[in-house]
Amino acid sequence: MIESNAKADLLHYLRAAREALVWKLDGLSEYDIRRPLTPTGTNLLGLVKHAASAELGYFGDTFGRPFFTEDPPPWWYTQDAEPNADMWATADESREDIVGLYHQAWEHSDSTFATLPLDAVGHVPWWPEDRRETTLHHLLVRVLTDTHRHAGHADIVRELIDGAVGWGKEKRDLPAGDQTWWETHRRRLENAARQADNG
Repeated sequence: MIESNAKADLLHYLRAAREALVWKLDGLSEYDIRRPLTPTGTNLLGLVKHAASAELGYFGDTFGRPFFTEDPPPWWYTQDAEPNADMWATADESREDIVGLYHQAWEHSDSTFATLPLDAVGHVPWWPEDRRETTLHHLLVRVLTDTHRHAGHADIVRELIDGAVGWGKEKRDLPAGDQTWWETHRRRLENAARQADNG
């Protein structure tokens, strides 16, 4: 019989999502990691900054383990923070600073996971009063799915920048095909879409 360890399983997939998200920055210029490629401004470095914020808030503040004990950055979860401020990087915030913060968030979160059981109760300060109380298990599932969702955003943004795809440098999860194969495949999909629209 195979035994399951729920916390270990959740952490395994969270760590995979973290690594996939950070890899999407590799080899790109400062401009490319920051430039908005959707009408709402989605950009690679902003996704990393947001993921760091989520972990530090949900696995820090929520369980009485704040990462920022004094002078939090201006984009932190406060009433004075500019909306969406954790989804992009200012010119003064370096790639090293934000990726470094994300790595620190991993360590801070992992310490929470090592210390607390999945049924540990925490209080999310920025949620409505009547539903602030939650469990580590709930938040771990929430952040895991959110991080994978943003890794998916990063997949698309990175492909738009330079065509790089896959989970990581050595983890291509797409069919092997050269540029001609992919162009033919894309034309086939375009034709199918047009036929369906005209049908």
